[in-house]
Amino acid sequence: MSEFPDYKKVAVEKLIPYARNSRTHSAEQVDQIAASIKEFGFLNPIITDGENGIVAGHGRVMAAKKLGLKELPCIDASHLTETQRRAYIIADNKIAINSDWDTEMLRVEFHELQEMAFDLELTGFSLDEMTNIFDEPDFQPGSEEDQGKLDQLDPKMVICPHCCAEFDLRSIE
Repeated sequence: MSEFPDYKKVAVEKLIPYARNSRTHSAEQVDQIAASIKEFGFLNPIITDGENGIVAGHGRVMAAKKLGLKELPCIDASHLTETQRRAYIIADNKIAINSDWDTEMLRVEFHELQEMAFDLELTGFSLDEMTNIFDEPDFQPGSEEDQGKLDQLDPKMVICPHCCAEFDLRSIE
């Protein structure tokens, strides 16, 4: 077996999802994958078991169906034992999410892509996530004016649900 198996094209309707796949794909994520395929092309092949059973790429197959694609690039992983195949299905998904982001570099890339008028949502990041990345935290201490006078706190008034008396929580010791 070659270290780098050959690609082959397989008809989408012949690809068989793994019934025990533990990774799920929401409709929103499938839409994101479809948008990515439309923008960048189909760059990540489906991995099959030698009998067109999907080992990796369930979300990509769902997106391809949504886009009406007829054939997909596949890599045959029939060299895997049954045990290896089942473990790889899990490992392929889990190992991918075990990485982290270099937030500074991501911010630089997003800024430059934004300057080039690229639709940043095609990266798979939500607007909230991008806002958190773009909003650089300011860890400099604020002035007393910025923070208010901490020794002159406003009263924290509460009403007792039993007697209806009003109390300032700061005065209760």
